[in-house]
Amino acid sequence: QVQLVDSGGGLVQAGGSLRLSCAVSGSTFSIYDIGWYRQAPGKLRELVASISSGAVLNYVDSVKGRFTISRDNSKNTAYLQMNSLKPEDTAVYYCNAGNVGRYYRGAYYPESEYWGQGTQVTVSS
Repeated sequence: QVQLVDSGGGLVQAGGSLRLSCAVSGSTFSIYDIGWYRQAPGKLRELVASISSGAVLNYVDSVKGRFTISRDNSKNTAYLQMNSLKPEDTAVYYCNAGNVGRYYRGAYYPESEYWGQGTQVTVSS
């Protein structure tokens, strides 16, 4: 059973920083593409940043230069470092682990997708 546990959210003033963590258990972390999504009240869930299994990075324009996504395969954990936070960054942040179906070290891992439970980030002005 694959599980993702999101943590690190909280209340911070505008201009402050937070680091979110996504701990993955129950499978081979290295095969997954990791994405951080967020959903604010009344809005659709949006992809904020992603890091592929090959460490290719992507960011939504609104967070470029402020957020950094990373992963530590030895710790089965992904991170989202958020600096210069703004009130509009307020949302529930979710970690997503996705696999399109691939072979890794002689084993085949079928297509799959998992979500963390979410962690609240609130930025006050």
